[in-house]
Amino acid sequence: MKLQVLMFYQDDPKKCTAAKMVKFGLAQNIKKIGSKGLVLDPFAEKTLLPKDASVIHSIVGIDCSWNLADHAFSQKFNGIKRKLPPLLAGNPVNYSKLNKLTTAEALSGSLYILGFKEQSLELLNKFKWGHTFYELNQNLLNDYSESTTEEDIQNIVADYGLI
Repeated sequence: MKLQVLMFYQDDPKKCTAAKMVKFGLAQNIKKIGSKGLVLDPFAEKTLLPKDASVIHSIVGIDCSWNLADHAFSQKFNGIKRKLPPLLAGNPVNYSKLNKLTTAEALSGSLYILGFKEQSLELLNKFKWGHTFYELNQNLLNDYSESTTEEDIQNIVADYGLI
């Protein structure tokens, strides 16, 4: 699956996971989002489901500061907008906080849910803490990757007590 990032350059460049992904050729830095790009948007109405893989050509991570996310995501983006189901951050800055993911974690989680498990884990291997994200979310990711409806996601979230 092709990975793309739209960068707002709001964070410390040394800690920017999107910049590292671009540097290692794991993602492409883009200026415009295509209509078949799946845009990871924490404010989207619909949740990412495995069946979304059949209608997209790429996954787009919007790289911005969490402190400025409201502003960044208030802009109009092309593409198919989806939010990730609840996941725990494995990065050192927001460790175990619900949904406070880095761009790399968000892209990895979406790859896993969409069925690109090997690519998801390869992406995490580029980060010292990448295995932590996977370990914290392994059961959730497996359950999400088998879901077929929003209701399935809600049931999984309830079963794990993430509401």
